Formats: sequence, structure tokens, C-alpha cells
Amino acid sequence: MQVTFLGTGTSHGVPMIGCRCAVCRSHDPRDRRWRPSILVRLPGGTTVLVDTSTDLRAQALAFGVDRVDAILYTHGHADHILGLDEVRRFNTLQRAPIPLYADRRTLGDLRRAFAYVFDPGTAPGGGIPELRPFEVAGRFCLGPAEIVPVPIHHGQRTILGYRFGRFAYLTDCSGIPESSVPLLEDLDVLVLGALRHRPHPTHFTVSEAIAAARRAGAARTFLTHICHDLGHAATCGDLPEPITLAYDGLVIDVA
Repeated sequence: MQVTFLGTGTSHGVPMIGCRCAVCRSHDPRDRRWRPSILVRLPGGTTVLVDTSTDLRAQALAFGVDRVDAILYTHGHADHILGLDEVRRFNTLQRAPIPLYADRRTLGDLRRAFAYVFDPGTAPGGGIPELRPFEVAGRFCLGPAEIVPVPIHHGQRTILGYRFGRFAYLTDCSGIPESSVPLLEDLDVLVLGALRHRPHPTHFTVSEAIAAARRAGAARTFLTHICHDLGHAATCGDLPEPITLAYDGLVIDVA
């Protein structure tokens, strides 16, 4: 299985509009962060997009994404869904509708934000994405892989992370319920949101993410959903092994 990080930034992205801090002015390409998303290529060739970020078109062009067989949504916030209209290009390339998977609340968010897409009265064609929505209520399969939804806290809201075999992706996380801890056992790779050092009501700090990673005990942990407070090189130099920051365009292989 291969995972590509399409975006590792926050809802503002990095650099932020109008900011002149050292990270926003950095020449290190790892400090340039699109909104959060990953692409998972499963054994057998099934390609799964997790979230349709605001930057989906740019991400697809930069990283050679030309096929999406399914879309998983973590939750319905703008930075995770507003690229949905770009999916119509994949419909054209593949000549088929694309299934999407989300919990009930997120499906409602999508139907409100993109009413013209999900309205049964909308005529097909004319640049309208063709999607087949499914509610995530438990484990399900895509191609040869079992997908395990992992409920996590994002402030007061419960959202979904996802586990694919020995890989798990938990972005926008401020807490992991006790009932979800067993779902993170025996991981090769854990991806975990870590916004900044200062406390935030809906996201882990770096120290909180480190504590959660140590509890999960994955062989490797990559931090994502990173704001402009954290320069890549300096932050990685302070992180304990085997934890590091992810960056846009990073590709990892998972057995």
C-alpha cells in the first residue's frame, strides 16, 4: 500500500494570507502546506482519496493524481470538503460515478454545501460531479482492503479517522476515545494531527500528539494538520524518534 500526503496544512494553509512570519516566508518546500488530504493506493490498484480539500485541483496536478476510485470523508469542515466539485474531472476520465463514504452528519454537510450535486432533480451532465454516497456505520471493504472507521474527538464533535490494514489516519484530532484505542493497535504507520505548541480547543498540540502516538505505539508516526507556528526542519529536530512531521508530496509505503 502506498500513501501520498496531498496536503499537511491547516484550514488557512501555509503560507497564510498576509503573514510575514519566518515559516510563511520560508524557502524550504516542506514549509508550504496545502489543506489536509491523503491519497491511498491499495493493493490491486484501488485509489482512495481521503477528503476533497480546498486545494484538490492543485494537489492533483502537482502529484499526478489522475484516478480516484472512492472518497472517504473525515468530517464536513470547509477545508476538508470544498474541493468536491473538482471530482467531476475524475468522472470524465473514468466515465463512471465515484462512491463517497462519510458519517451521517458529514453527508448532511455535503448535501447542504453542494445541494446542486445531490438534488435528485438536477439533470445529469453539464459539469455536475457524479457521486454515489454511502453512510459509514461500521467496517467496510474497498477492493481487497477492509476499512476501519476510527471515531475521534474534534473539539465537541465526533469525527472519523480511518484505518487501512497497518496504517491509520487521524487528522483534526483533539482526543481519542477509550473505545477507539484498540482500533489503533499493531500499526506500522500512524498519521496524527498536531496543530502547534500552544493549546487549541479542537486540535492536539505537538506534546499531546506525541503522548497519543506513544500510547498507540506505532512503528512510525507522522504529524499533519500543521500551522505556520511550526517550521519543518526545526520542529523535526526536536521530535523524539520515531515521530516526525509529514510534508506535502511525501510518499510512504506500508506493508
